[in-house]
Amino acid sequence: MAKVYISTILTAPVAEVWARIRDFNGLAGWTPFVADSRIEQNQPADKVGCIRNFTLKDGGRIREQLLALSDFDFSMTYSILESPMGVENYVATLKLIPVTDGNHTFAEWSAEFDCAPPRVNELVQHIGQNVFQSAFRSLQGKLGR
Repeated sequence: MAKVYISTILTAPVAEVWARIRDFNGLAGWTPFVADSRIEQNQPADKVGCIRNFTLKDGGRIREQLLALSDFDFSMTYSILESPMGVENYVATLKLIPVTDGNHTFAEWSAEFDCAPPRVNELVQHIGQNVFQSAFRSLQGKLGR
């Protein structure tokens, strides 16, 4: 099983960051790679079990299911149902932790998945840098600090 882990410090309070990323349908508003998104069957975007169906700016389509959402822990866990990346059994967690020194936020995003063995390093690098780290950089810019 392949594993990806990326973390960063965001220069905004945890409540402000969580308000921005909590919306499971809101990727297009804070990531640089999502063109549009919708929640299937008109489900609420914070209902565990809902499915987001989104189009990437490069034309790819991904379907993900919300597995857990905690306003107490500032975390969400989701799985990929369909993706052009060639991953299976993909489960990711995005979690925020308050940093009291400076009122910042520690953000961590991790994933585990199966894929063809020759693609492990490529996919770990792609997901870690082009998805997670890229999204964190974009989010920091949206927070305006």
